[in-house]
Amino acid sequence: MKFLRITLVALILGLFAPLALAAGDRISTHFTPSDVVEAPNFEVSSETAYLVGIIGNPNSYEVAAQFFTARWRWGVVERDSWLQGYNQVYATLVAEPIVRGPENYYFGISLGFRYNFAKPGARFVPYVSGGLGLGWIDSHANVFGAQGQDFTFNILTAVGVSYKVNDRWKWNAGVLYQHLSNGGQTDPNPSVNLLGPQLGVTYVF
Repeated sequence: MKFLRITLVALILGLFAPLALAAGDRISTHFTPSDVVEAPNFEVSSETAYLVGIIGNPNSYEVAAQFFTARWRWGVVERDSWLQGYNQVYATLVAEPIVRGPENYYFGISLGFRYNFAKPGARFVPYVSGGLGLGWIDSHANVFGAQGQDFTFNILTAVGVSYKVNDRWKWNAGVLYQHLSNGGQTDPNPSVNLLGPQLGVTYVF
């Protein structure tokens, strides 16, 4: 539980500090087209990650994760700020076959924020994202280190970069961290911490 609390605090600070600073910025009305950050109103992504277990759990988890995400723009930061770019809110569907570990699958949802460090005309856009959600796993409480119940919370955080291919398509590459835990609803509560590369493609509307 201590690790979960630390993770939650880090997630909240990491996500909301840029959002709070960005909230005071406004887009100038006298920018030329070359000065304006290109921020899509809406986009959808399909992303794949291969995650391995880290930190604490005795089982050597390996997970082939699939994410289907919708993102909506939520504010643009003006050009003079070091936070130049734009915010997004997102909703994600999670489908994860468990390649190695006591369980076989995990399905869930996640809601969160993503900040894109975008410069006018740039094709490469770094990003940081994070969210919270819930889901279901085929738990095996009788196995040491396995999850104690089917209902499980999740934390997702990621850093990476997207590449703009054209006005409609982008490629994404990054590193994803995932935490699964039932929040202390069972005792013991063996959480799972996963880390690995993530690749995806995005379509912009």
